[in-house]
Amino acid sequence: MPAKILVVDDEPDLEQLILQKFRKQIREELFSFKFANNGVQALERLAEDDTIDLVLTDINMPEMDGLTLLTRIKEQEKPALRSVIVSAYGDIENIRTAMNRGAFDFVIKPIDLNDLEITINKSLNDLRVLKEAMQSRDQLMFIKHELGIATEIQTSILPKTFPPFPERKEFDIFAKMIPAREVGGDLYDFFLIDKSRVGIIIGDVSGKGIPAAMFMAVSKTLLKATALKGIPSDSCLESVNTVLVDESLPSMFVTVFYGIFDTRNGSLEYCNGGHNPPYLISKEGQVRQLENRGGVFLGALKNLEYESNVVMLQPGETLFLITDGISEAMNTEEAMFGETRTREALQAHAAAPLDGLVDGVIRDVQAFAGAQEQSDDMTCLALRYFGK
Repeated sequence: MPAKILVVDDEPDLEQLILQKFRKQIREELFSFKFANNGVQALERLAEDDTIDLVLTDINMPEMDGLTLLTRIKEQEKPALRSVIVSAYGDIENIRTAMNRGAFDFVIKPIDLNDLEITINKSLNDLRVLKEAMQSRDQLMFIKHELGIATEIQTSILPKTFPPFPERKEFDIFAKMIPAREVGGDLYDFFLIDKSRVGIIIGDVSGKGIPAAMFMAVSKTLLKATALKGIPSDSCLESVNTVLVDESLPSMFVTVFYGIFDTRNGSLEYCNGGHNPPYLISKEGQVRQLENRGGVFLGALKNLEYESNVVMLQPGETLFLITDGISEAMNTEEAMFGETRTREALQAHAAAPLDGLVDGVIRDVQAFAGAQEQSDDMTCLALRYFGK
């Protein structure tokens, strides 16, 4: 698309001079010229075409002079428009006034057409850089808006009321997610399957932004709806995987840990679909990781089989689930928080109430990361069994 230049001057010969000088650029569709005899006509041309890039205007004209025109253009707040003033040699006062009113550059009468070409090219190059910067800013604002929407989607459907089951004395649950600036798709949930069994879910969707947040919402809803049927954990993940493969984009998948906790005896039947294995914290503060039994992540491959496992929680023991935003958090030296520090953090805060345990682990991760910007969601879910 050619650069559009509006020439404002009451000299009748200037139009032909301009068209002759820049005939090659006009023919090659690099420049496109419009003309006006005074400031009033120039404002009319600008109103008719808001894509004009450059205004080249004389100062002394009838009806509305060039300085007044500059003021009117400035009032219209057109950042993607450059103005060049044409003035007599030695007219420093008007040139300074024009520059103060928004002119980008000036040329001197009698006009040297070669100098005019250099000035036009310089002005258009500066305008090109400005437009690229404005486009980058708009893209950044769009991305920020998108991430804000994704954060709202992500956080709005997660449980936030704690304790979630205040009437139940056999167990307690606490969970927290710290979203990253680049929104991912961490998810967690917990719900009563029946009077005795509690379903617990934690997961992490691949990707960033709104697609990840939408896929997270679909995955969480589907997981809960399937789990509420009361079927075993491996059957649940197999069923959810079958649906997600048909519904998700090829690049989208979700890692999931799903457990069914029986409050009557402390048994936990679980299946791990490619997620970080949870930790079991003893009453004395000893930490061990659960056997990684299950299968691969969900939503990528059809006809997968999953395997479940059962462990028994003793009164006073705590099940602690995380996403990789905890274990893979990095510091400014690009070292990861890692498995060893995660265990140490769990041991250090094992005796705290569940909210103190979760908050303590997150604080330790943040202290380790220091000034390093968080790049992934950090999510923790803790379940403590008190016995009957």
